[in-house]
Amino acid sequence: MKVISINVNGIRAAGRKGMYDWLEKVDADVICLQELKAQPDQIEDALYHPEGYQTYFHSAEKKGYSGVGIYSKQMPTNVSVGFGEFCDHLGLKKQDWKDIDSEGRFLLVDLDNGISVASLYMPSGSAKEERQLFKYDMMEKFEPVLKAMIDSDREYIICGDWNIAHKKADIKNWRGNQKNSGFLPEERQWFDWVFAESESEIEGDMRAEQLGFVDAFRHVNQEADEYSWWSNRGQAWANNTGWRIDYHVATPGLRDKIIAGSEFIYKEERFSDHAPLIVEYNI
Repeated sequence: MKVISINVNGIRAAGRKGMYDWLEKVDADVICLQELKAQPDQIEDALYHPEGYQTYFHSAEKKGYSGVGIYSKQMPTNVSVGFGEFCDHLGLKKQDWKDIDSEGRFLLVDLDNGISVASLYMPSGSAKEERQLFKYDMMEKFEPVLKAMIDSDREYIICGDWNIAHKKADIKNWRGNQKNSGFLPEERQWFDWVFAESESEIEGDMRAEQLGFVDAFRHVNQEADEYSWWSNRGQAWANNTGWRIDYHVATPGLRDKIIAGSEFIYKEERFSDHAPLIVEYNI
C-alpha cells in the first residue's frame, strides 16, 4: 500500500504547478493533503477529484486557511471529519474540539484492510505566542486520541505536517532554532513520548507510559540532510537549509510492514514549500 503525505500550501496553487499530473504517475493508494487553503465550492472542478479515488476534504471555516484532504482508491468503511467525529466514533470522553476542528486540521478514513489513515495538520506557533499556546492545547487534547489508537485493534498511519522537527538530524540549523516554534524542547520531548524514545536528546525526565508509535521514514532511512520543508526566505531551498516536519506516524504493528527503499522525499519538482513524503507498506 503506497501512501503519500504532502502539505500543498494551497491546493489550487499546487494544482497549477502540476501536482495532479505527478500524482497520476505515482499511483498511490492513499494521498493525504494538508493546508488546502480552499473552501469546498472552490475545489469542485474535476482536477481536485482525481479519477479512481474517493475524495474527502475538511476545510477550515476561515477562507484561504488551513484544511486537510484525503484521496483513497478504496471506499472507506468510515470517514471521520474532524477530531470531534473521530472521538465520537471511538467512544472517547467528550472534549471541546470546536476551535481546532473549525480550522480543518484532522480527517481520517477507515479502510477494510484494518488500516486507518489520517491527514493531520498541526498548527505552527511561529506567528505569535497565542498560536503556540493553541498548538500546545491541541497536543494535549490529542494525547488520549493517540493512546486510543495504540490500544485499538486497528492499525493507524497519521500522515501530515506535524510542525515539529524531532531530532537535531531533522533540522539544518538546530543550534539557532532551539527557541523557535517547531524545535522547542517541549515539542521535541512530546515527540519522544509519542515515539517512546528512551534516549532523549533533551534534558529532563521522560514522560511515563510512552506510546511507541513509529516514525516510518526514519525507521528505514537514517540518511542525513533529509528535509521536507524549506523556508521561502533567502536561499533555503538552494542550500538545503530545511526542516523535516512532515511524517508518517504509524502504530507499532506496522513497524515491520514498512518497505525499506520505498520511502523518499520527492524533490524533482516543487508543488509547494513542502515536499511530498512517500512510504510503501507491505499490506
